[in-house]
Amino acid sequence: MGLLAAIGVLLPFPFYWWLWTNPQSWVNLCGRGRDPSTVMARVSHVLKAAQLLSLFSVASLSWPPLYFWPLMAFGQFLNFRVYQLLGEAGTYYGVRFGKNIPWVTEFPFGVIRDPQYVGSIMSLLACLSWVPFQYILLWSLGYVFMMFLESKEDPSARAKSLS
Repeated sequence: MGLLAAIGVLLPFPFYWWLWTNPQSWVNLCGRGRDPSTVMARVSHVLKAAQLLSLFSVASLSWPPLYFWPLMAFGQFLNFRVYQLLGEAGTYYGVRFGKNIPWVTEFPFGVIRDPQYVGSIMSLLACLSWVPFQYILLWSLGYVFMMFLESKEDPSARAKSLS
């Protein structure tokens, strides 16, 4: 079960890497009339479910320790706030897919670098009492990899919209 759980935890990151490095291929694959960010969001939700199932397969649930609540609450607040400010297109690589996404400076942007990834890592750390460390570490390293990859964005590699 351990190897399958590790694979499940890492499953989305090759997909995200491919989308980030090949945005035009994704836009072309989605075709006219299908929003590439919306399609990415749907695929990402399925992959996220696989990740969570992988964690549950190795988890031992019990009443959470006190550190769980602030880490989970603030981590999810950051995720919610990012989505609230950027919307689906901003959250799901819209700028890479040729969309004009306005620059946001409201909190948490401008205060926390990569707030969605930071929030996600905080939420994962909240689960340490239930899930073995290596799975939390693997998932967190996936986020750190994406933070690094996305920090090196080349605007000339953005996709051209099909519409």
